Amino acid sequence: MGSKEAVMSFYNKALTVNSETRPTAVLTPILAEGYLSSGSVESKGAEQLMGQLEFFWKIIPDLKWEPQDVYNDGDVYIVRSIASGSPNGDFMGMPTDGTKAFKIMTMDIHTTKDGKILSTHHIEDWVTAMKQLKG
Repeated sequence: MGSKEAVMSFYNKALTVNSETRPTAVLTPILAEGYLSSGSVESKGAEQLMGQLEFFWKIIPDLKWEPQDVYNDGDVYIVRSIASGSPNGDFMGMPTDGTKAFKIMTMDIHTTKDGKILSTHHIEDWVTAMKQLKG
């Protein structure tokens, strides 16, 4: 699998809920040893990311993460996506019942090597998501 295929699998098969696979099964072969996902405040390794996504799949059964723009320069991929879903349960400290949805923009910068993702710098507009879920 090449780097672009790994990056697209990240969105289409690990972040987006589907009946074919699970986040851990998709991410295990495409994340490089020592993988680090860094946000504004915290960073997490592969195991933490996989655990978070497994939780998201349970609480947001219609989660979609749809790439809108993909830019590539060598081993770096920049992806702007639209994330959407209808959480049902305790979502980021807010009780939800699946009747309200969010739709937000996300931005990621992935560094790859030899067909695997070494690191991801990411930002998601969760403030807007929480406003949408409050109604």
